[in-house]
Amino acid sequence: MKYVDEYRDGARAAEIAEAIAREVRPDRSYAFMEFCGGHTHAISRYGIEDLLPANVRMIHGPGCPVCVLPVGRIDDAIRLARRPEVTLVTYGDLMRVPSSKGGSLLKAKAAGADIRMVYSSLDAVKIAEKEPDREVVFFAIGFETTTPPTAVALKIAMEKGLENFSIFCNHVLTPVAMRTILDTPAAPGEPPIAIEGFVGPAHVSTIIGMEPYREFAEQYRKPVVIAGFEPLDVMQAILMLIRQVNEQRAEVENQYIRAVTRAGNVTAQTLCEDVFELRDEFEWRGLGVVPKSALKLRDAFAFYDAEKRFAVETVAAADNPACECGPILRGQKKPADCRLFGTACTPETPMGACMVSSEGACAAHWTYGRFREHQKGAEKAPLRRAS
Repeated sequence: MKYVDEYRDGARAAEIAEAIAREVRPDRSYAFMEFCGGHTHAISRYGIEDLLPANVRMIHGPGCPVCVLPVGRIDDAIRLARRPEVTLVTYGDLMRVPSSKGGSLLKAKAAGADIRMVYSSLDAVKIAEKEPDREVVFFAIGFETTTPPTAVALKIAMEKGLENFSIFCNHVLTPVAMRTILDTPAAPGEPPIAIEGFVGPAHVSTIIGMEPYREFAEQYRKPVVIAGFEPLDVMQAILMLIRQVNEQRAEVENQYIRAVTRAGNVTAQTLCEDVFELRDEFEWRGLGVVPKSALKLRDAFAFYDAEKRFAVETVAAADNPACECGPILRGQKKPADCRLFGTACTPETPMGACMVSSEGACAAHWTYGRFREHQKGAEKAPLRRAS
């Protein structure tokens, strides 16, 4: 399959692994964060960590939009969905994320709320068009990748004159989260995060380009290499990061040249700039309240803003105290460090968002990594049962 098989070639992977082993300095360690959940899954699925020298460590980041959404916003969505006139539509991963009281959108649906899963923002517009007697609220989440489709849906709804369509906006920004991770000291009792560079997100970078990462290279002296999602993409990016560290360089490099340009998708950027503006602050699961880290609809589109139309007031809610999603999202702990992992928390009975989302670190470790660690006999939390 063109553009896939060549990036999964085993012989080429062995060559890159040999180059990494050859260029890694034995007298030091390397720690790189892959920000995006797609990279986390590629690393787990293809066993990339097994191909790295012992002194090269990958740190899983918070780049999963479902994982970073705080419990309070899930509660908001459930309250919206319970209104008799509302049809709440959203993406599938969100349906099973636990709310503050042990519920979820899926459980609310089972209890009678009109909640529907869609595959695109345009599906939400189609439902609003077909059912004019329903107030259709699109529960929009995601990083810069999914923000343009939300803006497109809004514009199409306006063109069609739909007055029963609105957006519950939860779009967040990648560079701000990366900066917050670097600026935030470790909490008492938690290990510090020693990040020497980032594997930059792929899909996000197709939209925002390379420039937004420059501050990490120039101000923080942390190299960033934007990488695709195939195993050879990730391995090559790790090799490029090692070379930068060895040469004491801190630059933004682009491994994913087949999709990412320096300027990004200017058309999408312009569309988002027209529709959205920065929120003063927004709560992230694992990172807390972060200023200027999320988007809301501009006042010109207030009619389509579900928070204004339905007077949504978010009530802060705490995560399950036994759940380690927060430290895992900050890169301070691994999934197996959570005492719920593999016992109370499995994909069938998720206690935290990291186990729910297809891009979550816990889901990746459950699906791929636990078997590898079990085989090594080094699993801190032993494999307890098969999925």
